[in-house]
Amino acid sequence: MSAVQEESVDGPTPIIQVLFALHPSFGAQELCGPVEVLSNAFHKIKDPSTKAFECTIAAASQGVTSSSGLTIKADIDFDDALEDLKDYDILIIPGGPRVEEVLQKEIEPLGLIKAFAELQRSDPSKERTLLSIGTGSLMLGHAGILQGMAATTHPDYYTKMEIICKEAARRGELEQTDVMEENYVVNNARFDLGDKLDDNPFILSKRPDGRRQSIARKGSNAWKESVKRRESNARRAKLKLGGLRVITSGGVTSGLDASLYLVAAMVSHESAEEVARFLQYSWNKGVTVEGIDV
Repeated sequence: MSAVQEESVDGPTPIIQVLFALHPSFGAQELCGPVEVLSNAFHKIKDPSTKAFECTIAAASQGVTSSSGLTIKADIDFDDALEDLKDYDILIIPGGPRVEEVLQKEIEPLGLIKAFAELQRSDPSKERTLLSIGTGSLMLGHAGILQGMAATTHPDYYTKMEIICKEAARRGELEQTDVMEENYVVNNARFDLGDKLDDNPFILSKRPDGRRQSIARKGSNAWKESVKRRESNARRAKLKLGGLRVITSGGVTSGLDASLYLVAAMVSHESAEEVARFLQYSWNKGVTVEGIDV
């Protein structure tokens, strides 16, 4: 059970607060896809009065233009986002073709990313998630968030991602990042996989392509019946980044899949299935999960 779900046992289900951080020339689809998924997720199927997520957009200026020329009106600037950062459960970083300019100039949302991770370290009692779409993971890597973790990015940027993460490791704690050619990768997933892993339909103990073993979830309705739990504050504090759930996705459609995973993890599998049906999207549920205590 997620922290958000557990908090609702004795009262109304809270709305999960999501912050999108945009940089100039962001990828429009990398923003719009996750927004559509999360905006159509409800705690009670087909009941808009039970909306699960509230999305807020932060940018350096009131209007920020995507790489395709679409201008989006920001709800808040980065100063306000930093001031209110503790109010957000999820931070989403869309990528785009000019992410490297952000890295070279050391501009936002790099500071916001670091602050969100540090917030989780200092306060592991709250469940927080950091999600990157496509080349957004390059910013996470540059910020040092991915040290000691596994991650993916847009397929055209695998080599660049490895270089960025190695440079971050030299600047930081010398922990390497395992850059994977995957749909999306979840670190600190924080759900119980059960005692008999061989019987769990979400676990692939050996990859069918013969590559290195990983703990991977397979899409199945059995997830609805799986035992989940929320860690104690002490256990969460011992996890990487204070238990911050870090998800990196490979591109536009991978971002949709990762967003649906979030709906399933934080609301319900049924809600995620309904969102996919409503959007007429074929959900690829395959996800590589790292950093789980089993």
